[in-house]
Amino acid sequence: MAKLRKFRSYRKVERPYTRTSKFRKKSFIRASPNLKIVRFEMGDPKKNFDYTIELISKTDLQIRHDAIESARQTSNRLLEKELGKMGYFIKIMIYPFHILRENPVASGAGADRMSTGMKKSFGKPIGAAAQVRKGQKVCIVRVNKGGLETAKTALKRVSKKIPNSYSILVKENKPVTISG
Repeated sequence: MAKLRKFRSYRKVERPYTRTSKFRKKSFIRASPNLKIVRFEMGDPKKNFDYTIELISKTDLQIRHDAIESARQTSNRLLEKELGKMGYFIKIMIYPFHILRENPVASGAGADRMSTGMKKSFGKPIGAAAQVRKGQKVCIVRVNKGGLETAKTALKRVSKKIPNSYSILVKENKPVTISG
């Protein structure tokens, strides 16, 4: 299997070169790569929890789908171990819509002849990334008061797995009363 390119190749959030051809079938990406993300919501979504903890991005950047899946696994493992399967709710708020493309350039003997005439190459799809803006929620966790520190630790683990710097915001959920 081929090695992943360094993250700095895909870090910037910018609109990629889009090929427009007089032949319709060459003007779009036909095959999108399979996402590694298994689930976006874990825990108990129906239960009302006391607190919502949010992970908020401090800058604009792209996050690859394999990094999102890695962050999801580590945080979910901690929350499930400490709070039980139904003692929390975690949701990944970003989705990797952006398809990353790469023009494979040959290296070694004879490579100079192979990679000429590729001024605006379109490339083959190699992965997907979520484009995250400054101030956007990346992940939220809902817990009761007893699991507040565990949820903060889980979000710190998420921030270690995905690139960028993040802030953690704690909100108290107010109980809803229905009067008739």
